[in-house]
Amino acid sequence: MEIEVKFYLPEFDALRNRLLGLNACNGGKFFESNIRFEDGGNSLEQKKSLLRLRRDRKNTLTFKSELPDGEKQFKIHNEWEVEVSDFSTMKHILESVGFHQAQIYEKWRETFSLQDTVLCLDTLPFGNFVEIEGNKKQIKALAAELGFKWPTRILLNYLALFDILKQKLNLSFHDITFANFKDIRIDFGRYLHLFEGGDGMNTAPPAD
Repeated sequence: MEIEVKFYLPEFDALRNRLLGLNACNGGKFFESNIRFEDGGNSLEQKKSLLRLRRDRKNTLTFKSELPDGEKQFKIHNEWEVEVSDFSTMKHILESVGFHQAQIYEKWRETFSLQDTVLCLDTLPFGNFVEIEGNKKQIKALAAELGFKWPTRILLNYLALFDILKQKLNLSFHDITFANFKDIRIDFGRYLHLFEGGDGMNTAPPAD
């Protein structure tokens, strides 16, 4: 089970120094490329589930499904993940059994671990976000210690954030890549009120 929240943060320097001051373990920074797969009827998206193939320092295949418990304080999903040896071969297998590439999304991610909590400093093409994953008590305590205000947490996933921005900015593309955003400057803070506290229309699968 994956339990997490995220916060928007324009820049990471102060937070990174704070984490190092708390003796958090830095797991390094790396680039992620993700492919979201769908079946012929797009039933995964309709069920708010995700089948994802990710390439960063390793290759992983992930399936996520949303829990039907109506949780409003945290983003919670069931998650199954396995490492695969060859990205291209796994992509071919998925396509051969009837899945198709529905969307690509990219980010830079720097990870920190502190006790049993994992923090991800994520740079998306449209903004910087801090993701905190752990158990509910640890997440709330660490968020407060780091100076985040709980009502400003974001529960929507990155694909849902993009879907709303796409509508607001009338973007014509579907893939969340740095190349697509190279000539677009977005002040995400202007739209933050749409997402804080879990607000917003979460129509996308659980993608983070």
